[in-house]
Amino acid sequence: MDEEYFEDEEFQEILRSYEAAVSSGQSVYMDVDDLADIADYYQIKGMYDEAHEAIELAYGLDPTATSVLTYKIHEALSNNNVETAEEYLGKMLDRESPEYVYCKTEILIVKKQIDEADRYLREQYVEVPPDELQDFVLDAANIYSDYGYNEKAMEWMMRARPDNTEDFKELMAHTLLGLGKYKDSERILNELIDDNPFQKRYWNALASAQFMNEDYSASVTSSEYAIAIDPEDPEAIVAKANGLYQLENFEESLKYYERYSDKVPDDEFGFLHQGTCLINLGRYEEALERLQEAERIAPPDSYYLTEIYQETAFTYSELKQPDVALSYIDKTDTLDCDHIDMQVIKGHILLANDRIDKAELMFKKAIFDSGNAPRTLLRIIVSLYDNHYVNATYKMFQKFFKYVGNDWNEGYSYMALCCWDMKRFPEFLNYLKMACEKNPSEARLVLARLFPEDMKPEKYYDYMLERLKE
Repeated sequence: MDEEYFEDEEFQEILRSYEAAVSSGQSVYMDVDDLADIADYYQIKGMYDEAHEAIELAYGLDPTATSVLTYKIHEALSNNNVETAEEYLGKMLDRESPEYVYCKTEILIVKKQIDEADRYLREQYVEVPPDELQDFVLDAANIYSDYGYNEKAMEWMMRARPDNTEDFKELMAHTLLGLGKYKDSERILNELIDDNPFQKRYWNALASAQFMNEDYSASVTSSEYAIAIDPEDPEAIVAKANGLYQLENFEESLKYYERYSDKVPDDEFGFLHQGTCLINLGRYEEALERLQEAERIAPPDSYYLTEIYQETAFTYSELKQPDVALSYIDKTDTLDCDHIDMQVIKGHILLANDRIDKAELMFKKAIFDSGNAPRTLLRIIVSLYDNHYVNATYKMFQKFFKYVGNDWNEGYSYMALCCWDMKRFPEFLNYLKMACEKNPSEARLVLARLFPEDMKPEKYYDYMLERLKE
């Protein structure tokens, strides 16, 4: 359902009538499709209890209504309850309706039966009347895009007739974004904004494309336009927080993560990143409070649990409680994560708390278990640098770069930083040049503090060459 419809006076009048009846305790007599729209509206606004109440009322009035069953199916899928979604699908009377086709497709996708979903859609495609083909193709692409199958989305987009409509261009922009074609996505989104500068979702999408393209200042600016349009929009607020965080403006970033958590208090993401901001600001006790809140509200299958435990461990390590820190890394044993990386983190915590012999054993275990994997070796060398073993870091990097060969593109920024600390300036310039050529993203992340704000990595070498001459 388009947000524009929810802003329309016709819908607002329906909503007022419904809310007046609910607040006065009167029985609600409304069309079930209107109740489903109201549930959609509440869901978009993050008012989940109100949404559930509206859809349950609609379901009680007509348990076979397509709009109601469509909502219930999406609700079940969002909770990863495929069996319940299939039960609701079975209650749909019209098996040829677009709603039935799309809901069945989504269920197959959630079940990871992607080829079967595609076969089913193609079977339906040949039955679609010619004047409805464009809508069908774009709806199919939209479904794949929503679930992150962007290559499939693009396949269906290629079946569409290219046009200049907002819907077509917006879907193409999202699909290109998902495929990692950030500049192409930005170009289309800017066209959409030129035609409709007050549509906040275009600004939010542009902020996302710019963020993924590592143009963080531009991303912050785009999110500010979205906030100007709707100061209460959580997506715009968290987009600005993310951009500010990447720019290392942790004080301002913290404020926006706090605003986000005020709007979406059940999302552990906001509290996790409040914690990481506070860690970067050296406010460890406060960081611990936010991280513990993130852990408290996170569901057992949260994507962010590994990061929550890891950041909590780092915080306890900074508070000189290494045993508690290590116990948090132990919590990741049952999670789907890089367990060798967790061993490296344990070694880092032990080293930071002067348990040198135990740290060495843990690092050796990680190297052995990884089969001397270069990335494991690199993480250990970076841990040495972070713990101020600069000479040891320098010597290990010399051996490491011989081991990985010329095609390797990681770690040169850290070696440059190491040479800078040791005042080995000719070597620093050499590694700086390699870092910027081989891996500009890493160069920006590691070396930005040595350069003017917003300077691009391709300018680092020339800038530093002149600075050292002076």
